[in-house]
Parts: sequence; structure tokens; C-alpha cells
Amino acid sequence: MSTVTRRRVGGQSNNSDDETPSDSSQQHQQHNSNSPMADKKVAYDPRDIDESKSTPKLTLMEEVLLLGLKDKQGYLSFWNDSISYALRGCIVIELALRGRIAMVKDSNRRKYPLCDRYIEVINNNLTGEVLLDEALKMMKMSEKMSVSSWIDLMSGETWNVMKIGYQLKQVRERLAKGLVDKGVLRTEKRNFLLFDMATHPVADPAVKEEIIKRVCTMLVTRVSPAAVDAQSDVPHAYVRTVSMICAAYAANVLENALLYLQPDLREQAFNKVDELMNDYSSWPFTGSNGKVEIPSGTDLSLEVVASVLNVLAKMDAIL
Repeated sequence: MSTVTRRRVGGQSNNSDDETPSDSSQQHQQHNSNSPMADKKVAYDPRDIDESKSTPKLTLMEEVLLLGLKDKQGYLSFWNDSISYALRGCIVIELALRGRIAMVKDSNRRKYPLCDRYIEVINNNLTGEVLLDEALKMMKMSEKMSVSSWIDLMSGETWNVMKIGYQLKQVRERLAKGLVDKGVLRTEKRNFLLFDMATHPVADPAVKEEIIKRVCTMLVTRVSPAAVDAQSDVPHAYVRTVSMICAAYAANVLENALLYLQPDLREQAFNKVDELMNDYSSWPFTGSNGKVEIPSGTDLSLEVVASVLNVLAKMDAIL
């Protein structure tokens, strides 16, 4: 199997969710004073939320985080410097899949690379997921920017001091606490030499096992987009799973889902990931397993998904 190495795009990470664990637990409730959302708490009236029973239980960010977490220890690898950027990309994809954002409808956009095309908010209704709603409100209040710009800004990768406030802080910890609220994880205290750290071991193994099963099924068997969509009541089920797999690969946590495969199947799985990344990081999608059905009125939102995967694909260099 080819050796896989990782590189970052943009610049060195300034993510505050990469701080020491002791700082993380103390600063979780603090707000960024430079953020356009700093003087507003992200609260919502349940009547404002436009969701149906088909809303997935877990967001893409939560699924990727779960794949990276050690089941019993309850923390991510300390050497993983890719997941923070990938999680911000997942936020943009999730908003697009939920119909909240889309590419700006302008025929001239095709003159620009996919990742440099501008996006806009097309639905103000909140999702009930705090991180998603925080990002949605920032996008609504700011000028239109490209997909790559939004991912960089939410990751804190900018030299513009006027835009440093767009950084989403403590993303990993906030996602973990959300999974605790959903009963998937639990919170424990663990001592690491000179400091105590809040860890989040898996409380409901079945949830993570379902994600791993979905990943392996997609990567080692022939699955058609139409069959996946027909079997699920979640909109864009096939594209959602492809996005999760590609984001997990970019975040350097996909390997955790493939540990129990035989070596030949594992190599087949990684080859399939390369294929999926190539097929779905361009627009229109060019899926080799069959054509993805694009519901009427969703093409501009799914173009955003392709744009994010285009950005995440640049994080990988396969030798």
C-alpha cells in the first residue's frame, strides 16, 4: 500500500482547540471578544428550527470526531494536526447538506476554481446544533466569501486581524460535549502528570460501530448511490457518507475504521477513498459507481460540498 503523508494548506494552525487540555476545560465557556457574534449568545426558539424527522442523529463533525477518539481513553491522538481544519470543512458541508447555504447563483462563477467560488446563506432557520448555528449566523452577517476563505477563517488561519474573530474556538471539546448530551460519550477526569484532563470515552459503542460498518461497506463493496438513498430517510445519504469518509481521510482518522480489515481489503479501501475524493471534489460529481441523483433546487448546495472536498483533497499528498 502507498505511504500516506499529510500536509496542511493555508498556514500553521492557530486553532484554540489545539491548546493544552487544562486550558481547554477552563476556557470552554469563553467567547471571542473580536467575533461578530461575541455580543450575542447563540440561542434559539424551537419554533425557529426548520428540521424534520429525517435529520441525522449525528452531524458530520461528530462522526469524524468519533472515528478519531480512542474508545476507552476518550481523547484524540496528540500527534494529529489535521483534524481541526477538516472539522471546519465538515461544518460547511453540513450546512450545505441541510440546505442552509449554497453557491452564489452567478454564471460567471465557473470562471473561478471551485474552492474560490462565493457562497451565501439561503435559509436562515436554525438547526439546533450550536456550532452550525454559530457559523450560519456569521455567514449571514458578513460579506460573501469563498468556501476556502470560510474554512481558513473558522480555523484561525488568516493574517487579517480584522477577521480573526471569525475563528470557531474549542470545536473538538464542544463537539465532544454535544456527544455526551446525546448519550454517545461520557465525561471522565484523567490525570496526565501535572494536570487533570477531561476525557470523553465511548458510552454507546453501537453508534460508533454503525459508523465503522457504514464506512467499510462503502469502501469494500459495490454500492450504488440510488440504493443508499432509497434505504435512508436522511436527505443526500450517499453524498453524506462519501463526505464523512473523505473528511475522515483528510483528518487522518479514517485508518481507525479500517483496522480490522484484512491487509488486501484495507489497501482496496484506501484506493476507493482516492477514487471517491477525485469523483466528488469536482463539479458536477463524476461518481464511477453510478450517477448521484440531484434533487431539484439542491444543485447549488451540493456544489458547495464538492468545493469543500476540493479543499480537503489538497491536504493530502500520496507518495
